[in-house]
Amino acid sequence: MLEMDKNVIVTGGTGFVGKKLTQLLLENGYSVTILSRTAKINSGRVSYRQWNVEAGTIDEQAILQADYIIHLAGENIGAKRWTSNRKKAILDSREQSTQLLYATLQKHNKQLDAFISASGVGIYGAITDDVLCSESTPVANDFLGTVCQKWESAATPIANLGIRTVQIRTGLVLGKGEGVLQQLVPLFKFRLGSAIGSGKQFMPWIHIDDLCRIYLEAIINSDMKGPYNAAINDGTTNSIFSKTLASILGYSIWLPNVPAFLLRIVLGEMAQLVLTGRRVTSNKIEAIGFKFEFTQLNLALNNCLDK
Repeated sequence: MLEMDKNVIVTGGTGFVGKKLTQLLLENGYSVTILSRTAKINSGRVSYRQWNVEAGTIDEQAILQADYIIHLAGENIGAKRWTSNRKKAILDSREQSTQLLYATLQKHNKQLDAFISASGVGIYGAITDDVLCSESTPVANDFLGTVCQKWESAATPIANLGIRTVQIRTGLVLGKGEGVLQQLVPLFKFRLGSAIGSGKQFMPWIHIDDLCRIYLEAIINSDMKGPYNAAINDGTTNSIFSKTLASILGYSIWLPNVPAFLLRIVLGEMAQLVLTGRRVTSNKIEAIGFKFEFTQLNLALNNCLDK
């Protein structure tokens, strides 16, 4: 059902997921306000308002006019080596931005229809085992687990304002032209792709269209509260992913696996992102009636590569 009078704030709206989500929201009759550090020209039903998390400033009028907030903003976890300063920036960007949104809502006693925040399946830890992680699986105490846990906890005061609050724990996002495939496809096209480390680490993935539909579902479905895993439980490992991608591009992998020790030399602690992975189940989101469009890796990759 189209809700022509409803406005959705999207933080991180100019990013990979944010751009696609904005398009879906517009198609479903919502107007979108994107919070950005820099001033931009409004376009149609998309408006841009400024905020600066480090300075603690935000366009309060934008918050007052919002019906929903979808909070995607945060420093890219995989962009740079995890130095102590980088780790602090990754955590602060998530915690402080959520705290700024809360402070503005609380200051004006503003009620939203829902506050929906990104999170990650990294909350279950940078390890590899056969445990099938659900939303009730204990949070890990490593860096990824801590970042996700503190990001989600920062939204607790918003829930305490009586606002329905949802966290979307996202797996590896597959989409056209951006994200992880933007990094991998050129390498694989030159037949230089291979599995990483043992290749046995799980890679819970989701097509960007399904992820955006989950965010839309979180807007529409007032029964959604708390955390939801957003990833396909098909047992995809790094080896399976690599072989499938190579096959779609017309060849079989011939190179040996990239040694784990080399990645640790190059990436430092950040090598955890590609050397570890846990299985997750999305039974909770499916139990409320959500149906994934892309449940097979080869079909998802074919769609992303226009094959």
